[in-house]
Amino acid sequence: MLDAARSEDWEQVVRFEGACAVLIEQLRARAHTEQLMPEQRAEKTRIMQRILNNDAQIRYLAEPWLSHCEQNMDGQRQYLH
Repeated sequence: MLDAARSEDWEQVVRFEGACAVLIEQLRARAHTEQLMPEQRAEKTRIMQRILNNDAQIRYLAEPWLSHCEQNMDGQRQYLH
């Protein structure tokens, strides 16, 4: 997803985001029935930190694109009235 954001392929970012949402829900469901060993918890922590770091980078890269979208939406609202 970060590579897609770096190449400004926002449609691909959105597709990856949807796939990640499904995987996160699956992991949450499993967390209710399975316990992790200490080394697995440490690995989970490392993975979560990497995800949060990537997410921050993606948000930083997406800010100009999101601003552009907001400006376009503002322009469309003017035509609706």
